[in-house]
Amino acid sequence: MLKEDASLALKKIFITGVAGFIGSNLAKCLLEKNSDIKVIGLDNLNDYYDVRIKQARLKELEQYSNFTFVKGDLTNKDLLNFIFQQYQPEIVVNLAAQAGVRYSITNPDAYVESNLIGFYNILEACRHSYDDGRSGVQHLVYASSSSVYGSNKKVPYSTEDKVDNPVSLYAATKKSNELMAHAYSKLYNIPSTGLRFFTVYGPAGRPDMAYFGFTNKLRAGEKIQIFNYGNCKRDFTYIDDIVEGVERVIKRPPEKKTGEDGLPIPPYAVYNIGNNQPENLLEFVDILQQELVDAGVLPKNYDFEAHKELVPMQPGDVPITYADTTALERDFGFKPSTPLREGLRKFAQWYKEFYMGKGE
Repeated sequence: MLKEDASLALKKIFITGVAGFIGSNLAKCLLEKNSDIKVIGLDNLNDYYDVRIKQARLKELEQYSNFTFVKGDLTNKDLLNFIFQQYQPEIVVNLAAQAGVRYSITNPDAYVESNLIGFYNILEACRHSYDDGRSGVQHLVYASSSSVYGSNKKVPYSTEDKVDNPVSLYAATKKSNELMAHAYSKLYNIPSTGLRFFTVYGPAGRPDMAYFGFTNKLRAGEKIQIFNYGNCKRDFTYIDDIVEGVERVIKRPPEKKTGEDGLPIPPYAVYNIGNNQPENLLEFVDILQQELVDAGVLPKNYDFEAHKELVPMQPGDVPITYADTTALERDFGFKPSTPLREGLRKFAQWYKEFYMGKGE
């Protein structure tokens, strides 16, 4: 285990991508548990997916008096500098990014701008938070991704493994974030922790994720395509587990230490957050359809076989994701544990209420 949790009392926490799936859930969790903190959230509310979901998440957060929302983009360096000067956050959680493997194949510009330039702007703002003798940012936590493991054959994926073979630009940008953070941790002694998330799912999730897309298509009577002929395996991680993991990590920044050369040893760490239990895609679809029927999203007599199509692997995809969470368990005493069926049940119930509750 690492040193004791730092108190979040009276802390100012800056969360980017706050209207996103992980960002909104994290902000809500922190605000509910800590009435004396201040959460500043940034999001550009882009239309990569249904903005109504982002607005609904944001509406939940705006009920908290200690929450401040700023609409804007990571690429706007002046805006970021203003936020850091105005609020002087002690903790920064960078979750804003252009997500999605397949989208990166056709829209690379979005990834370079948000994931590289945007992240560079965050690092620079953290660096200058120490100017004029200020105490500055005490911990930068940022989203990486299981996609950095690329075509690695060894499973489960460990943070000790080499990750030099990305198979998508998205993965390459996330690996770049880890390298950039390491450099800034070394040069400017900024405590930073990267989190490699494994296939996050749950209520009010991202519509571009498979479980959500499958649901939309099945409800519309369309066929769903199951890639790699159903032989893919994914380490599905429920949103509440992700949030608890991030919350624990936030409280324990890597320790600042000086090396034998008198220079800082980078206060830098990377962890996997995954369920440590990969599920076969066909079994996943089977559980999903059962829960959609039980929730009333689909009729009881729905013909699933007529709406399934097994197809080859997609470019940029990998056959398996599987997290080794040993380091997370060792340092934070935590391991994601929500069963897939339970998580998909909660998603199906939310979907019914959000999209069908008003008789749409």
